Amino acid sequence: QVQLVESGGGLVQPGGSLRLSCAASGSIFSSIAMGWYRQAPGKQRELVAFMTSGGSTNYAASVKGRFTISRDNAKNTMYLQMNSLKPEDTAVYYCSLNYGQYWGQGTQVTVSL
Repeated sequence: QVQLVESGGGLVQPGGSLRLSCAASGSIFSSIAMGWYRQAPGKQRELVAFMTSGGSTNYAASVKGRFTISRDNAKNTMYLQMNSLKPEDTAVYYCSLNYGQYWGQGTQVTVSL
């Protein structure tokens, strides 16, 4: 059973940065696709950033150029570097492996003065 533990969320001012981490148990991490999603109050969960097992990346238009997804296979950890944060980035952020087969518990990101 794969477990995902997220960290790094919090309160940040507009224009600030945060880095989310998602640590995975198990040995499948290096050969699996991964993604970051977010869900704002009253809205559906949406894909923010995605990385295939081969390392190709894709981003939502709203975060392209500001967010970067990465992975460290040696540490079984994936990251989401978020720069130039905006109030509309406020949401609960979730990491996921294998196209939604596994999910983290979510971490709150709030962008506000």
